[in-house]
Amino acid sequence: MTGLTLYVRSRQVPAALGAAVAGTAIAWLLATAFSVEGEVSSTVLALTVLLLVAVATTTLGGPDDTLDRTAARPWGGLRMSHLATALGCVLMLLLATLLTGTRFGPFGCVVRDAAGLLGLTALGTATVGTARSWFLPLGWTLGAAVFPGMGTAGEALTWQTQAADSRPAAVVAAVLTAAGTAAYVSRGPRTTAGDP
Repeated sequence: MTGLTLYVRSRQVPAALGAAVAGTAIAWLLATAFSVEGEVSSTVLALTVLLLVAVATTTLGGPDDTLDRTAARPWGGLRMSHLATALGCVLMLLLATLLTGTRFGPFGCVVRDAAGLLGLTALGTATVGTARSWFLPLGWTLGAAVFPGMGTAGEALTWQTQAADSRPAAVVAAVLTAAGTAAYVSRGPRTTAGDP
């Protein structure tokens, strides 16, 4: 058994991938049943991306996060590859619906929401631990779904549900992606006992 296979199994990647496929299928079926054909609303898109990112979050830490602090493996490159693969899986699942009558789009919103929410949860993993890392993405996205923002500040605060051409939303998502990636790649998941 190779090191990569052990890494994937220790992060429960097969189970998370199965849950992501099932979640996407259920969201697509519900959207197909309860809406007219075409692109889903920005709120439905954001909540579906949130679901997939929450599933991906479970793979950001292993059974013993202290092992991620050892120098035995090139953790930085592995973590960067892990985030890129998780983002790619979320994008592929949602962009596959563009071939159907009920689509999770537009493409720009899918990329922005997936990258921003994954960055936010990666930032949470590095700062508060994997188990609690999805709290802020969940609360922030639910707030954005309930209270639509207007104006520059409003678009920035509710970036998940804004139109694809919203510059404030794109900036917030880019900042969260960069900050989350940098924190997770450099530090890894916070241990349950906390950092020294």
